Amino acid sequence: MKKKMIILSILTVIFVLLDQLSKLLIVSNFDVDTGFNVIPSFFSILYVRNTGAAWGIFSDGTLLLALISIIFMFFAIKYIIELKNFNNFKIIQFSLLFGGIIGNLIDRLFRKYVIDFFSFKFFSYNFPVFNVADCFIVIAIILILIEMIIEWKNNRGGVNDSK
Repeated sequence: MKKKMIILSILTVIFVLLDQLSKLLIVSNFDVDTGFNVIPSFFSILYVRNTGAAWGIFSDGTLLLALISIIFMFFAIKYIIELKNFNNFKIIQFSLLFGGIIGNLIDRLFRKYVIDFFSFKFFSYNFPVFNVADCFIVIAIILILIEMIIEWKNNRGGVNDSK
C-alpha cells in the first residue's frame, strides 16, 4: 500500500504541475478577458477569472469552495486508506481527481479566483469556460463511474433483469 500511495502522490504532483503550468502560460500571454480563436465560432482560448464554480454557481464563493475541496480531499484520502483493493486503475482515478482539486485549490487560496481558459460555443450556447484541472476532475469522475458500472455488472453475475 505504501508504494501505491507514493505513486499516487507522484502522479498527483505531475497533474498539479501540468495544471499550474497551463495557467502560467495563459496569465503570461494574455490579459483578462482576452484570448484567440482556435476554431472560429466553436473553440477559443479565453483568459477569465472565476470566483465561483461552473455555470456561475457560488459566484464569489472562493473560500466556501476551497473549504469544500479540503473536506472532500480528507474523506477521499480516508476512503483510499480503508480500501481493500487499491489497484492501479484507482491510482489513476484518484491522482487525476486530486491533481484537479489541488490545482484549482491553489488558485482559490493564493489568487482568490480560478484561472479558466478553455471556451467552447455550441451553436448559440456558450459552455462555461474551464481549465486543465477541471478536465482532470471530469476524466477522474468518468473513470470512477466506468469502474462502478463494471463492478455493478460483475456483482449481478451478468444476469439480465429485463423480462
